[in-house]
Amino acid sequence: MAASPRIMIVEDDEIICNLITTLLERKGYVIAGQTGSGEEAIMMAADLEPDLVLMDIGLYGKMDGVASARFIFQLFHIPIVFLTAHCDDSLIERAKTAQPLGYILKPFTDKDLTSNVELAIYNHGVRKKFLDICPIGEPKKILALRDLVMALDFDGNIVFFNPYATKMLELTEDEILMHPWHDVMKLINTQTKREIPDPVPEIIRDKLVIKHEFNTSLITTSGEIKSVSVAVRPIKDDKLELVGVFMFIHENAPGQIKITPLKK
Repeated sequence: MAASPRIMIVEDDEIICNLITTLLERKGYVIAGQTGSGEEAIMMAADLEPDLVLMDIGLYGKMDGVASARFIFQLFHIPIVFLTAHCDDSLIERAKTAQPLGYILKPFTDKDLTSNVELAIYNHGVRKKFLDICPIGEPKKILALRDLVMALDFDGNIVFFNPYATKMLELTEDEILMHPWHDVMKLINTQTKREIPDPVPEIIRDKLVIKHEFNTSLITTSGEIKSVSVAVRPIKDDKLELVGVFMFIHENAPGQIKITPLKK
């Protein structure tokens, strides 16, 4: 017997969230998780790997539903169905960038919700046969890596990171998520002692890979130095349009040297 589809709900209205949960559970769906935060939704999606994400567009916080959904689909190929109280041309054009499989207007009926969910799960089952491998790798493998993996938005803010990041950076999840990458660490050339320029603007401009494999050190905010190899590259969707920036950092040696902490 096939397992019941698992749905993740991203909705900041508790009443609507509870209503969705009730309606879906009546139909035999499993609620994998729920959050009202667009930025938290990306991390949760990687961890939970739901069969579908129901995403409210008008979220409060640093990231709205469209931006969050775009990262969730492009990074992990998890299908999206949007929920919204608004329906204008500009919003629909933005929503298309997440390649959603449904668009439910509030207020909605039981039929509106369950038919969109059922069709989206079916259609994604057909679509995923033609999707390439996830741009940064399979979620389970990324989460298990003992290297630092991050996805950045166009401003260099960290929208996703794997669990090992908290150990390498010696920071909590809240101190990493949605912070500029250069606020949580510094990369320097070990020989010149100079800070390595921010690669994000160059990646966005030229869409090329930047590597620092030798003479590179990472400095944590507590002042620890770690010898590392760094690779930074663009994250592109299936139309080769830029979605974000991928940063991979491997620690070359366990030795660490104490220096003056970074100024916050």
